[in-house]
Amino acid sequence: MGPPAETDLYRDTWVRYLGYANEIGESFRAIVPISLVWASYGVATTYVTADAIDKGKKAAVAHEYDAGKTTRVAVAVVDTFVWQALASVAIPGFTINRICAASLYLLGTMTHWPLPIRKWMTTAIGLSAIPIIIKPIDRSVDFLMDSSLRKLYGAKEKHPSSS
Repeated sequence: MGPPAETDLYRDTWVRYLGYANEIGESFRAIVPISLVWASYGVATTYVTADAIDKGKKAAVAHEYDAGKTTRVAVAVVDTFVWQALASVAIPGFTINRICAASLYLLGTMTHWPLPIRKWMTTAIGLSAIPIIIKPIDRSVDFLMDSSLRKLYGAKEKHPSSS
């Protein structure tokens, strides 16, 4: 057995949930002011940026004496930022937005429930979809990046979703 793995603030603690803020915002879109939805994207984007910076700092320390230090740091930052932006913000935000829009529409055409009930039901559907969509999106973004961007810089390090 080796030494215990270092706890990653952005992957192994409650801070990770900040990356899901926009999915929560999208779930509540039907019942809160739009400014709160956009604020949730601000929180998620701040999380993504902070994680990318953190991974760049860790790469700088790990490769302090390597000739290609600058390149390794840049790859760590870009890989983390792009992966997190796709897997934590863009794709899940779009997915929850569409699930909620479709559910609100369908509830409006298939039920006679009052609008406030339909809006709260839409929010519940959106929130309940979040845990279901996370792993498939993470794996899809891994595949996408492994098939494209990571080929450019020959990434052999573990993926952000693997952490």
